[in-house]
Amino acid sequence: MQMSLLRISDVRERVAGMPGAPAGHPRPMGWSYRKSLKMGPFRLNFSKKGVGHSVGARGARYTRSADGRRHMTLRVPGTGLSWRRSLKSSSRSQRG
Repeated sequence: MQMSLLRISDVRERVAGMPGAPAGHPRPMGWSYRKSLKMGPFRLNFSKKGVGHSVGARGARYTRSADGRRHMTLRVPGTGLSWRRSLKSSSRSQRG
């Protein structure tokens, strides 16, 4: 089996060919920030959009993101398998 190393010019050509990339220019890289603090089953999630929180154990977690979206996630530990469902907004947040 033969392995080849990618040159920077090869990477630039591949990125420039991606949909939405300007002709002749590589796509700009986005930046993100995320930090979480765990306190038992609770977790505070800090991101560039604000503060979210989640609660749960290793296999199941309820999350409310910084922008108000809610999710329920179920995982099978050690397998990489997970299921995530978006939850509808509460009537309180819809009243505004």
